[in-house]
Amino acid sequence: MARRRQAVTIKHVAADAGVSLQTVSRVVNKETGVRPEMMQRVQASIDKLGYVPSIAAQRMGGSRSYLILALNDRERTIADWRARQGTDWFDQMMLGGMLTCAEHGYRLIVELVDTHSDHIERELLAAIAALQPDGVILTPPHSGNPLIINLLEAHGISFARIGSLTDGPGIRLIMDDTRAARIATEHLLDLGHRRIGFIAGPAEYELSAWRVDGWRAAMQAAGLATDDLLAIGDFSHASGRAAASELLTLNEPPTAIIASNDQMTLATLELARERTLAVPGDLSLISFDDTPIIRLAHPSLTAIVQPIAEVTALAVNLIIAAHVNGPTTATPVTVPARMTVRESTASIFGGKGNT
Repeated sequence: MARRRQAVTIKHVAADAGVSLQTVSRVVNKETGVRPEMMQRVQASIDKLGYVPSIAAQRMGGSRSYLILALNDRERTIADWRARQGTDWFDQMMLGGMLTCAEHGYRLIVELVDTHSDHIERELLAAIAALQPDGVILTPPHSGNPLIINLLEAHGISFARIGSLTDGPGIRLIMDDTRAARIATEHLLDLGHRRIGFIAGPAEYELSAWRVDGWRAAMQAAGLATDDLLAIGDFSHASGRAAASELLTLNEPPTAIIASNDQMTLATLELARERTLAVPGDLSLISFDDTPIIRLAHPSLTAIVQPIAEVTALAVNLIIAAHVNGPTTATPVTVPARMTVRESTASIFGGKGNT
């Protein structure tokens, strides 16, 4: 039986180059203060031995852990996994975070946390103690939770807050949900719709209110009332169905509906079919997600495309910059969303809306 090849460690590199472990660590971590000739000698040994830096070796300098911790909503993520409904938001977050971390020699670690848990402080402190992360990425609703924000600030950890404008420390990044909702509404207005319903997400997500604001602003700019056209869901399929039923049973039901995520949009599509409403002939639909299930639905659904991977990648870059250079500007960073028009929107006067 073949013997397993011994892994090359930082000790092998130090011995081959004839330098200390600390010098190798400084070269690996690209720290300043290493003489050029010494850096070349260490790099030559790294190349010769095929050494790949480990997190333990990178930590030897003591200033960085090379780990970034991302906190995602436990209850919603696990519920989606168990229902096998897809977790595109989570997947895109991982895509942007992991690839960008890898570019800098970092690793992304994900923890699922219930923002309403009585033990949230203990859970976070345990994770911080175990991982000693260089930074933390907070996704909604954690990004607006004062307890989490203040705890990270008290421990001097750089952190980014995606989807939150709540006052307080941290790097704030948003996907311009207000403008995105306005774009979706204006698209329907351009198609002649005047009764445009909106299914909002839960209030604990700041972005839910921003989207309602964008919808209302576009409707008001067109001189249209919104009094009875708002229904509230919680991002689940069941809540979307209940909200859609509320809108479609109005004395004057909407001719178009914007729903705040894919599950609520699909529920609206199913209910419309049960009521023999043709989409888009009788009812136009726009989703606020662009997951695969939305693109493969029949008809394929017009959707707001949220730049989740781009936002997470930017969060990683800003956290690393803050760790190296100190705190960055407190001004929120906006990454614009866009809309992809497909088959589910059409002119109220007849004809497809994706021409």
